[in-house]
Amino acid sequence: MPLRVQILMYDGVEEQDAIGPRDVFGHAALAGGPVETTLVRAAAPGEVTCFFGTKIIVPTAWEPSEADLVIVPGGGDQLINDTDVLSDLVRAQQAGVVVAGVCTGVMVLSAAGLTNGRPCTTHHMAKAELSAQGGTVIDARVVDDGNLVTAGGVTSGIDLALWMLTRECGASVALDVESVMEYERRGVVWQSSATPPGSPVLQ
Repeated sequence: MPLRVQILMYDGVEEQDAIGPRDVFGHAALAGGPVETTLVRAAAPGEVTCFFGTKIIVPTAWEPSEADLVIVPGGGDQLINDTDVLSDLVRAQQAGVVVAGVCTGVMVLSAAGLTNGRPCTTHHMAKAELSAQGGTVIDARVVDDGNLVTAGGVTSGIDLALWMLTRECGASVALDVESVMEYERRGVVWQSSATPPGSPVLQ
């Protein structure tokens, strides 16, 4: 079975937070990796206007249980007060979906209660707030706590996606994507004991 990835899009989403991971998984699929990626929008398909004004047509409504990995990019606080989205994130994780956050997208996971008492990270300007809300903030670019994976600011989403390729599809697929994208992973992936056995630690 392919790794089914959903990237949750919304008005105000930061372009790089969403498109960085989309590029990683897209190149993996082109290289023959077992990955399917879908841009999804809560409630219904439609157009979203990103943080810098880019307009993207999102063809698919979000069904949280129809994925293996859902990524929440950062960029705005629109989702933090969306009770339907927050409950769907909880429902997704309860259904066995790995929930991931990039940059301030992690604050959406915090609003859903998913980071409470758990290792996590976010953009450096939001770490104090994440900690105040109950997250155990780790000073790492990517933090892997099993069914919760979080990344720091903006370009960290590329590292998160490459790490998830390594973890779920194997290092060779991730290395092929790095080569095509001419991108070298930065920082450390911090792993807890909840990370699947055999997953390598990247530094």
